[in-house]
Amino acid sequence: MTPDQLDQFTSASDPQLSPDGRNVAYVVSRVDLEGNTYRSQIWVIGTHADARPRPLSAGEHRDGQPRWSPDGSMLAFTSTRSTDGRGGKESTLHLLPFEAPGETVLVHTSAEGMSSPTISPDGQWLAFSMRTRSNDYAVTDPAKREPRKIENMLFTLNGEGFICDRPSHIYVAALDGSGEIRNLTEGQHECSGPSWFADSTRLAFDLNPLLTKGTNHAATVTLDGNITVLTPQTSIINAPVVSPDGTQIAVIGTDDVDTFFENAHVGLVNPHAPGSANWLTKSIDRTWAAMMARMPTWTERGLLGALEDRGNVHLYEIDPHGGEPTLLLGGDRTITSWSTGSVDGNDAIVFSATDRTTPSELYIVIGGTERRLTNVSSTWTATTNPVDGEHFLAPTTAAGADGVDAWIYRPKDFDPSKKYPMLMNIHGGPFAQYGNFYFDEFQMQADAGYVVVCSNPRGGSGRDTAWGSAIRGPKHIKPGGGWGSVDTDDVMSVVDEALRRFDFIDPDRLGVLGGSYGGYLTSWIISHSDRFAAACSERSANNLLSLEFGSDFAGFFNAELGPHHFDDPEEYLRMSPVSYVRDINTPLLIVHSEDDLRCPVEQATQLFVSMKILEKDVEYWLFPAESHELTRSGSPIHRKRRAEIILEYFNRQMGSGLNN
Repeated sequence: MTPDQLDQFTSASDPQLSPDGRNVAYVVSRVDLEGNTYRSQIWVIGTHADARPRPLSAGEHRDGQPRWSPDGSMLAFTSTRSTDGRGGKESTLHLLPFEAPGETVLVHTSAEGMSSPTISPDGQWLAFSMRTRSNDYAVTDPAKREPRKIENMLFTLNGEGFICDRPSHIYVAALDGSGEIRNLTEGQHECSGPSWFADSTRLAFDLNPLLTKGTNHAATVTLDGNITVLTPQTSIINAPVVSPDGTQIAVIGTDDVDTFFENAHVGLVNPHAPGSANWLTKSIDRTWAAMMARMPTWTERGLLGALEDRGNVHLYEIDPHGGEPTLLLGGDRTITSWSTGSVDGNDAIVFSATDRTTPSELYIVIGGTERRLTNVSSTWTATTNPVDGEHFLAPTTAAGADGVDAWIYRPKDFDPSKKYPMLMNIHGGPFAQYGNFYFDEFQMQADAGYVVVCSNPRGGSGRDTAWGSAIRGPKHIKPGGGWGSVDTDDVMSVVDEALRRFDFIDPDRLGVLGGSYGGYLTSWIISHSDRFAAACSERSANNLLSLEFGSDFAGFFNAELGPHHFDDPEEYLRMSPVSYVRDINTPLLIVHSEDDLRCPVEQATQLFVSMKILEKDVEYWLFPAESHELTRSGSPIHRKRRAEIILEYFNRQMGSGLNN
């Protein structure tokens, strides 16, 4: 694909099987480049083999999160639309009658987004999460508002801005239309992910007290607002989901907030006896907090949960009594969401999944037989003709490991007699993974004539705990090599192995690029090596000391790096690329966003200014009105322009396969 073809990129996601097993509601999303927006629509398709899909909402805005009522008579869904053409948005929450006469009911309208709608088992209540604005927001002119009083550690959030005066809370609304919505969790804490108990009198939810970084708890709240915190302060607990009988709550997390990053597991919490979780998945040393599919679900037999495994995300059945988890859905693909039930008396799972050449589509398994339900991306893939990747292993010094997982994508219209430039892509995180999912950036690079290589070096997810914790700081309570150590070794090993295996790569035209932590490692590598002809460091962390002062996650990075920054600033500077700027000889493109709160703009500016003073070869592009999420959810026009800038830069610095 080319940057111009970002327009009309289409995918299907968030499948929800109806209670009677006859229908699946889901979301179809697309990119509207001309309108510079994203649009999504609620669709439904029958579960029988010859069913045809039909839309349930107009799709003029961003409709999503369809959720069935227990009797299947209606669907709740959310919608977001622009109000002023300048970034102002209005969010709405709706109830849609299904297969019965009636009008769509508007439950609530807000300037804040609403998420996680869920209808109570008795069909009387609709719960959802939403940010609660302070009274100061009633003053429309910010210059006349009261100053914000900052009391908590977590007072800003990337993509959200200030949250200290607009925390997220759990709300309920009566389905019969009586009364106003009610806030059940008032106070200075972040609350999300409501899950009903069977008696419809209370909910479990995800609670962050905002006082310290990284802590998260499972909690419950009654309909009169009585909150009970269930898990200890030392744990990181997410995604609480109540069992059908209400006796247990499934969660994902870890016991030790001081050993982040680490493989998270699925466990059970007793709602009647607060305490640590009973972990069920320790026998499989992988993270069960998959980046694209995090929340476990209950079935009649137990639990379903997803784990990351060497570039894949697979779905497992988990025994609540402690038996070995069982693989249900595997293969070279990434499973992103799922829903379960019964179809004609047979167990059924409907799920969304993506692979290297296919954007997210819906599939269904009935009685063990799998078939594809949707083809919303078929026109897109026929037009863009995606290039498939090939897996290979590169050597690593990691104990007991068979190698570094890596993938190579050959250029579009590949000619084995030619020599091609290579782009080495480094993922963010660092606790994340590349692998078997459709990635538009790889397709654009291949279309532009580059050999595309990516990998999962140490410090990332998808492997055992030792692999993910290998780059903790050497002064950490569980020490590793630190950022820029064995992760660099693994990336460079992948480069060497790619050159050894694939003789069509031109060793004199190697480029390296990455975003966030991938931007960090790009900056680090070119300050310690001259192997690359050009580099792009994007939304990067370049000064870990100032990052620990200024990020929305400030005060958090010591959980990965070791000591606090005020106790040992030299340790942070030792691992900071900006400390080695005199050694950078590689031409560098810096790309950043003005509203990035995760890696604030000063992280880019520090490196740029230092390189300019030293008269280094550097170019700096700064995107307005964008956050750390530019590449994933930034405005389509900016996403297109960013891709053009990066491809044009590498072509200018080292040419492309199209120039041969």
